[in-house]
Amino acid sequence: MIKSFGSKETEKIWNGNRSKKLPNEIQQIARRKLRMINNSQDIQDLRIPPSNRLEKLSGNLKEYYSIRINKQWRIIFIWENGNSFDIEITDYH
Repeated sequence: MIKSFGSKETEKIWNGNRSKKLPNEIQQIARRKLRMINNSQDIQDLRIPPSNRLEKLSGNLKEYYSIRINKQWRIIFIWENGNSFDIEITDYH
């Protein structure tokens, strides 16, 4: 279950609103992926579909996981006890 957001723009997408700061073409996909995160009870649930490419991050973001929206955009989040925190849509390039 989603407990907190790392950005207002990500929260807008989750609430069904459009963001002027994020590309239109990723917003519907991002909302679907946010629903997947919200409905997941275990981090391994996010391995399906394989296009999510769930991965544990390293370095400054070592507490975070990510799933892909497309080649450029990711959703990053912290996963603890079946809940997700600090969820943010981010440009990886």
